[in-house]
Amino acid sequence: MDLRSNNPFWPIKNSFAVSYPSLKGDIESEIIIVGGGITGALVAHELISKGFNVVLVDKRDIGHGSTAASTAMLQYEIDVPLHKLIEKVGLTVAVSSYKNCEKAIDSIEAIVNKIKSNCDFERKESVYFTSNKKDVSFLKKEYESRKEHGLKVKWLEKDQVNTLGIVNGYAAIVSKSAAVMDPFKFAIDLLKYLEKKGLKIYDKTEIISSKKGNQHTVLTTESGATITGSHIIYCTGYESESIMPKDVVQLKSTYAFISEALDSTPKPFVDKIYWDTSTPYLYFRATNDHRIIVGGGDENFKNAALRDKLLKKKIKQLKAAFINCFPNIDLTVDYGWAGTFGETKDGLPYMGKPDPAKNDHFILGFGGNGITFSMMGTEAIISSIESRPHTYLEYYKFER
Repeated sequence: MDLRSNNPFWPIKNSFAVSYPSLKGDIESEIIIVGGGITGALVAHELISKGFNVVLVDKRDIGHGSTAASTAMLQYEIDVPLHKLIEKVGLTVAVSSYKNCEKAIDSIEAIVNKIKSNCDFERKESVYFTSNKKDVSFLKKEYESRKEHGLKVKWLEKDQVNTLGIVNGYAAIVSKSAAVMDPFKFAIDLLKYLEKKGLKIYDKTEIISSKKGNQHTVLTTESGATITGSHIIYCTGYESESIMPKDVVQLKSTYAFISEALDSTPKPFVDKIYWDTSTPYLYFRATNDHRIIVGGGDENFKNAALRDKLLKKKIKQLKAAFINCFPNIDLTVDYGWAGTFGETKDGLPYMGKPDPAKNDHFILGFGGNGITFSMMGTEAIISSIESRPHTYLEYYKFER
């Protein structure tokens, strides 16, 4: 699957930061991670830190799948609003999912500091606003739900929203816990750190078949090399569709652009990120070099050719949507890209083993919270490997 197209900004900014060999011969390892993006890197970090022998492979250059297309807005807010999620999955799962996403941001920051990653990690406030008067009551209900369940939120009336520069905004929820970063640089830095700790990494190594034995699984690559392991962990995101149970995720096309650098970061974006209640999804954030990222415009199809054909039109629409919200900020588009995005029925991730008879494990952080869900998944992966119960393996199981 072609996960993204055109010119995602992060690989251009960090071009040729690192290079790994492709697999040339047969190897064995206790654990095999398939997928060399941010999820695979986080899972590898957990396993290496606990003393496991781990090999990581990716069919592309490392980090060049969904990680390269991510806009990396780290939020505790899940695609499904809290009051709606409570209706879908119950109070315990819904509230703990929000709070554990918040905790995951702290955990990511701790890793950034530990490995001294120069990935531009910055703490921000998240502003969930509406530019549609009809959505004010919905937003107010969401605010009350978050406040009731202990999340740190503040309500903004129309005049306060307008003060932020959102001329057509009617109301907003401000949350304290959010962050941004360069996801590609973080993944690359983390894998370089882990390689020194013993992680074996092979890129441009595509797995074409998997055969389960009595105690081991043998993966065969496109070149004919084999990788034999006791446990296989798939961190392949949206590309897992072909090997997962059906109807796990609905794949969509999504779009984003990044502006040319401005003279300075506009005041509304210095310490805040923004997302609108609009359908389709719409969000904005700044980078540390004074650019603005605008994303959204989702379409309910995954056809790469059709997705890419719409890119120019979608970038134009996204820019118009930004101007509608922030008419006093003049942007020039620098890079635009399209990618594959997915939604689950409840906005939550999938973790663990779909088939108890196999030692195939999945950490799949679908949706807008992919990175924070992946961080959460690292807490459950060893329990999955050792067939021990874990809260996440129950909340986010495939058969839910």
